Amino acid sequence: MALGQAHAAPSHALATVRTAAPELLGLALMDARNQTLALLARWDEAQAGKGIRVPMHPDFELPQWLAGHIAWFAESWIVRNPRRGLGRACPSDAPRLPSVEPMADRWYQPVLAPHASRWDMPIPGLQEVRAYLLDTLERTLDLLERATPDDDGLFFFRAALYHEDLRGEQLLRQSQALGVPMPLKLPPAVALREPLLMPASRWTLGAHEGGFAFDVELGAHEVAVPEFEIDAQPVAWEQYVEFVDDGGYDRPELWQPEGWAWLQALAELEGRRAPRHVEQLGGGSGAVLQTLFGRPTRMAGPQPALHVSWWEADAYARWAGRRLPTEVEWELAAHQGAGRGFHWGEVWEWTAGTLRPWPGFTPDAWTRHGEFEAEPAFGRARVLRGASFATRSRLRWPRRRAWALPGRDDHFVGFRTCAV
Repeated sequence: MALGQAHAAPSHALATVRTAAPELLGLALMDARNQTLALLARWDEAQAGKGIRVPMHPDFELPQWLAGHIAWFAESWIVRNPRRGLGRACPSDAPRLPSVEPMADRWYQPVLAPHASRWDMPIPGLQEVRAYLLDTLERTLDLLERATPDDDGLFFFRAALYHEDLRGEQLLRQSQALGVPMPLKLPPAVALREPLLMPASRWTLGAHEGGFAFDVELGAHEVAVPEFEIDAQPVAWEQYVEFVDDGGYDRPELWQPEGWAWLQALAELEGRRAPRHVEQLGGGSGAVLQTLFGRPTRMAGPQPALHVSWWEADAYARWAGRRLPTEVEWELAAHQGAGRGFHWGEVWEWTAGTLRPWPGFTPDAWTRHGEFEAEPAFGRARVLRGASFATRSRLRWPRRRAWALPGRDDHFVGFRTCAV
């Protein structure tokens, strides 16, 4: 699948792949690896032709390490793991067979290769890593043909697929941050619709349909939801411009104290008065110019505001006399409002609450070794719901939970509001 076409979201894609049998799962694994190789080719061009380098920073990752880690993950949890058939019950310290790359654990295992050390390690270049990616894919597909076709037998194959998709979106976020050209286009603007009134009801949060789910999504529990009104689509640039023109970035009463401190620090550092990557916003023309993958792009008024931090989203909601939706409100509306115009999937969306574990939460062993561990973020990070134009279609489901600290604005993220 071509990189520029990789993010279409057919309505059946999610449920099919999350519960996929080996044949379809194998095709998805090949598609994910093709996408990884396409992304690496773009990075190779940018580094050779534009001299783009990745600085040592907590938000960035060396593309050659990321690629090697993708291959290592599948090899460690599938190819080298004789106990892979235990699925979610497989212990993290299960014995491993030797790797085809003798230095794989030392280079690509996050515990043995902490983030700050990766810039000084003799990690192979992209050409050598490609060989490792192709070798591990071949071995993974061979084992998939012999796997027990149930949720336990296919668990790590599905985990490897989604891990690779997550890393791909991470590489796209980094491409945006550092100006690496990528042939991704924003989806067409959606006409603004009136907010939806959702009646009081009860809703079950937490994955309970079977198939694959991330550990932070497990723990089905019923929640009473009072009546609420929610935007039919994320806040658009033409709406956000009004907030900026009304002095939204100069009125501390609209901001939480921590958010105001965050804004003032960025204002002093870079003159921040708009979401990240915005070069022009508001004024007489009302135009929005935002840099996308290194290219200044004029944003259409109805397109969703992009690269907005939680602090900015919360300040806008206060200015508008509204509030951010809770997780359960967003999820319920995504399911029950789908036929009434509830639109999602162009940008990730902030929700009101902090990330919390759901009943019976038990971390999966693979998240501890894949740097997607939720526990350190509990009570600190804010929950992201939905998906973005950079999210693979098989990662789009209304129950998906992602998270980020409130000051993060490198994600392809926006927001919607609810009536107070």
